Amino acid sequence: MIRKLVLLFTGAVMALAATLSVAQAAPKTYYWISHGGPADPVWTYFLAGAKQWAADTGNTVNTSFHSNDVASQQEAVRAAIAAGADGIVTTSPDPGSLGKIVAEAHAKKIPVINFNTPDPAAGFDAYVGGDNVKFGAAWAQYLVDKKLVKSGDFVWMPVEVPGATYGVQEEQGISSVFKPLNITWEITETTLDQAEVISRMADYLTANKAKIKAIICLGDLADGSIKRVFDQVGVKPGEIPVVGWGNSLDTTQEVLKGYVNAAQWQDPQATSYIALSMASMAASGIRPGFNVITGALYEKDAAQIYDDILSGKK
Repeated sequence: MIRKLVLLFTGAVMALAATLSVAQAAPKTYYWISHGGPADPVWTYFLAGAKQWAADTGNTVNTSFHSNDVASQQEAVRAAIAAGADGIVTTSPDPGSLGKIVAEAHAKKIPVINFNTPDPAAGFDAYVGGDNVKFGAAWAQYLVDKKLVKSGDFVWMPVEVPGATYGVQEEQGISSVFKPLNITWEITETTLDQAEVISRMADYLTANKAKIKAIICLGDLADGSIKRVFDQVGVKPGEIPVVGWGNSLDTTQEVLKGYVNAAQWQDPQATSYIALSMASMAASGIRPGFNVITGALYEKDAAQIYDDILSGKK
């Protein structure tokens, strides 16, 4: 009798092992689609999070960058749908640009998780990332609360791509704080090319230094170029207050050295990892009924934490 029980138990274990083996042998395929560009340092970290998730789960993650080309990104999402993706995670390249396509994915029962740049009207299953409107308002309020700007002052806001979702939303938040205080601003384009970013920012700062009371960088490439631009133009660390993004080693070092007053951490690796996890959850039939908001504004006293993360020390 004992022998029969052992045989039955052994058979059950072998059957379970075979079932697990079959399950593990059939990984799912997900698509990670970004409006960003591969030359932008922050997207290196977003991509690293997607790759880590693929390595940890054994699933396939097809990734692509579209450098703010809306049509190209729309085509990529449709290609993922046509390929029968198990799930899609994508940024929103422009408000309203993906609503119809998300509906097409849902018609095929493919979940679509939005990350990095939200578009609540598009019908995504969930959003993972920062709230750009709140970030913009926080940057402006920081300058006001620290008495770094006052009524009548002028603030310069460099951005890589004027009109892109992130900058539009950030300006909306900034406007809610600055307009009532009669603080004015100008947004200028820096492009996505690092050398061109520095050249354009240096030229603008040289021409307008006398009237600029503060700088809000609306993108990581702009913020990460502050030290090079200040050094080139002859602006000392702290001479002009700077706030904005902080997802690169360039910026963490700028905060530590006093070139940037406060910078926004976006949790790029975690954002991609969580977005793909939510897509996997949705693909398994568990509806994600919530968003995940990431991000923290850090000053010099906390900058080393993020510098260590970005340098691989943590």
